[in-house]
Amino acid sequence: MTKDLKLILLLAFSGLSGAFAQTREVSIIPKPASMQLSEGKFLLSPSVPLVAKTPAARKNAELFNVFLSNRYGFTLPVSFFDVVGSSIVLDDSQNTDEAYSLKVSPSSVDIKGGNAGVFYALQSLLQAIEEQDGTLAVPALSIDDKPEFGYRGLMLDVSRHFFPLAELKKIVDMMAYLKFNRLHWHLTEDQGWRLEIKKYPKLTQISSFRDSSIIGFHYDNKPFVYDGKKHGGYYTQDEARELVKYAADRHITIMPEIELPGHSTAALAAYPELGNRDTTYQVPGYWGVYPFIYAPKEETFKFLEDVLTEVMDIFPSEYIHIGGDEVPKEHWKTSDLAQKLIKKHKLEDEHGLQSYFIRHIEKFLNAHGRRLVGWDEILEGGLAPNATVMSWRGEAGGIAAARQNHDVIMTPNSHLYLDHKQSKDQADEPVSIGGFLPLEKVYSYHPRPDSLSADQQKHILGVQANLWTEYITTANHLEYMLFPRALALAEVAWTSNSAKDYTDFSQKRLPKRLQELETLGYLYRIPEAAVSFGKASNGRKTITLKPFVANSKIYYTVDGYKADLTSALYDGGAIELPWYHDKMKYAPVLNYIVVTPDNRVSNMFSIPLMEEAKK
Repeated sequence: MTKDLKLILLLAFSGLSGAFAQTREVSIIPKPASMQLSEGKFLLSPSVPLVAKTPAARKNAELFNVFLSNRYGFTLPVSFFDVVGSSIVLDDSQNTDEAYSLKVSPSSVDIKGGNAGVFYALQSLLQAIEEQDGTLAVPALSIDDKPEFGYRGLMLDVSRHFFPLAELKKIVDMMAYLKFNRLHWHLTEDQGWRLEIKKYPKLTQISSFRDSSIIGFHYDNKPFVYDGKKHGGYYTQDEARELVKYAADRHITIMPEIELPGHSTAALAAYPELGNRDTTYQVPGYWGVYPFIYAPKEETFKFLEDVLTEVMDIFPSEYIHIGGDEVPKEHWKTSDLAQKLIKKHKLEDEHGLQSYFIRHIEKFLNAHGRRLVGWDEILEGGLAPNATVMSWRGEAGGIAAARQNHDVIMTPNSHLYLDHKQSKDQADEPVSIGGFLPLEKVYSYHPRPDSLSADQQKHILGVQANLWTEYITTANHLEYMLFPRALALAEVAWTSNSAKDYTDFSQKRLPKRLQELETLGYLYRIPEAAVSFGKASNGRKTITLKPFVANSKIYYTVDGYKADLTSALYDGGAIELPWYHDKMKYAPVLNYIVVTPDNRVSNMFSIPLMEEAKK
């Protein structure tokens, strides 16, 4: 529907309810805890008021109008008072935190919840809107909903590759739509420092840029081949505050990460005196774990405390992430200063020294009313007393921390590292760090390990997926790796494990959301279709395909040759497969492509057929 048509929405309501056949499926992601459909529709037009009596409700109404305008080209009037006739009423007086109720009848939409709950109800309302013949409506329904986990996060690494504020806001908008509430902002790394620190200007003058970056995968070229392009950038404190407010308005808290004591090469390039050796450092352009770590001395702690003081002034988040991962200890082993500290404080070894280092930082953060979060390596040498553990090397670290009564955020690389490729065939995907993480595997994850007791499971605050950007150089690539897997994660984080159903998610609710992503200008990986085999009455094997993007087309071949727009157009029925025999020169394969409504073309997907043909 064009914006011109959107602005002539429905001058008359009589007789229009018949324009919509009753749809028994409503495509809401993440899946609500409880939803019942009933007869009728609520018709939506530019004259329908949003009744919002409190400042917080009006803010939610204004944001709903932003989202509505982006999708349909119009906004609704906001009323501070009750009105006669059709209306959408926002009641944010409930003491229910993120829970909400959404009741839609032909005459009204009634939303109840706390501030965040009302916002989430409006996101569900947006997803429930149906469009037909220039008319917008919402099916009559009743939703009672609440999240399974209080922490529902995504991590974006802007240190390996820098992304502009506009792209981050675009990601925040989609996170809010999917009911995420945490953005973990990875701001410092060996390859770049991305946040202005006024007391230490060299961090932006020197540490925020590298001279060049390697091309291709880390092991493609030895020696490395560099692109010769200076890369970098940083966010001013005003820009960081702008993003913090933008996210907070959408009920997302940004948690900053300042890496220590490792992954510190960029900072040491600006302030080499904080390292363990009398040398100079360069901001590197290749990926991996570097031996250059902070020296455990007073000057370093003063530097980090000054940095964190400015960070806390920008970010109101209760949690401050300090990294703590992948800290090689070689330079501490050969450092007289480090070895004297180990003896002085009767530490067991360099792992104990790392724990000493992190405990020092935790005391500083706790004194300022903040809580420390670190990757699961902070368990080594003993956990800081109040630390929260982010378990990334599988679940073992999270399980160990929960058993010690520490809070945990589950983010295992086995299921939630979105920098992993989405096809087993590397040639089908843009360059990535490796691994294989398909959509279904993300969806299958459950953050509460069965090995924990019920009381220990209460320490699992939630779940987060991480997108590291060593190999992600463009905004399109960033979005391609996030979507649609972030939609699967949204349901892992919000919906109870017992209510999850991958077939329902992928075949009934995902298709509409993916078509919408495209309409809104997000790039996503077009997933493989759902495949099922059968047998025709003549004895031939058959295959049916169901794409995961609404209103898309499939073109296919059954002879093993390339599928493209010249191939057969799939009509939605069962494809009868040829009679195959063992003496064929090539094993039979069905190849197909998916073409979206906006004419984006998927990778070519292949389905081996010989084994099926033999059945």
